[in-house]
Amino acid sequence: MPRIGPGELLLKVVASGICGTDVLEWYRLPKAPRVLGHEVTGDIVAVGDGVVRYQAGDRAFVSHHVPCNSCSYCLKGYHTACHTLRTTNFDPGGFAEYIRAPQINVERGVYLLPPDLSYEEGTFIEPLGCCLRGQRLANIQPGDCVLIIGSGISGLLHIRLARARGAGSIIATDIDEARLQSARRSGADEVIHATEDVPARVRQINDHRPADRVIICTGALPAIRQALRSVDNGGRALFFAVPEPGVEVSIPITDFWRREVTVLTSYGAAPDLEAALELLRTHQIKVADLITHRLSLRDIAYGFQLVAHPQNSLKVIIEPHH
Repeated sequence: MPRIGPGELLLKVVASGICGTDVLEWYRLPKAPRVLGHEVTGDIVAVGDGVVRYQAGDRAFVSHHVPCNSCSYCLKGYHTACHTLRTTNFDPGGFAEYIRAPQINVERGVYLLPPDLSYEEGTFIEPLGCCLRGQRLANIQPGDCVLIIGSGISGLLHIRLARARGAGSIIATDIDEARLQSARRSGADEVIHATEDVPARVRQINDHRPADRVIICTGALPAIRQALRSVDNGGRALFFAVPEPGVEVSIPITDFWRREVTVLTSYGAAPDLEAALELLRTHQIKVADLITHRLSLRDIAYGFQLVAHPQNSLKVIIEPHH
């Protein structure tokens, strides 16, 4: 159990989601050894001197990365490029029984859970916040045709969020039939198996036009190539997921220049966590049905295998005290 100091708090972790990035070796191994886990909810069991907004017994979500809100990046709206954000974290990590939230996290990254929002649903605040930030940057408008490339948990959240934002039609792709069915249940109007000619099928579905917005939720190069060939004039392609370092992506820049296609990226959730919590609180986005596994810490290796090689799994939740 970590010791806390002034301005800090101690959280008993009740639920901690396994993120797709937790199992990306190229993303995590350079930082090893470390305790992973950043989609965390639990009970505040102790607060340090000077903490007045929270008290023992509060149910809360704690953000692992928080921006400074005062640097040039934050002031321009690029909070996830903030140097402070990339150095903040809780101790030791979400896959633990207890975590210590440093003072800066307490001041800028603690959100109380509404009474009718479960701990498990609360673990979606961070991943939904990431999707919300991405769609805000992609500037999805009511009536847009939105193509989601990859129907894992991020793709499914994007489908549900795009529907809530008023997208006109939503098309989803994947190589796995079960995930395509999950995409339909999440609100996709049409699904395309990734082995098909995706750009041609999008045009067939969308009145002979490509998609207004394309959200890439996989780092697979064939899928990325499909995505870049599926963007309409004046459209936007969002890299929500990316290939591993060293893998280059070819952009048809002359074609995009002529057609004024925008390619953009999105990383992280700040400052969209509060809005994500509100979407969950008001049930505009429902997530309970996406949870397929609840495991104890002793079974975490199995949980990582489920996420790394998904078949019948979507969201895997670790419950440290079970």
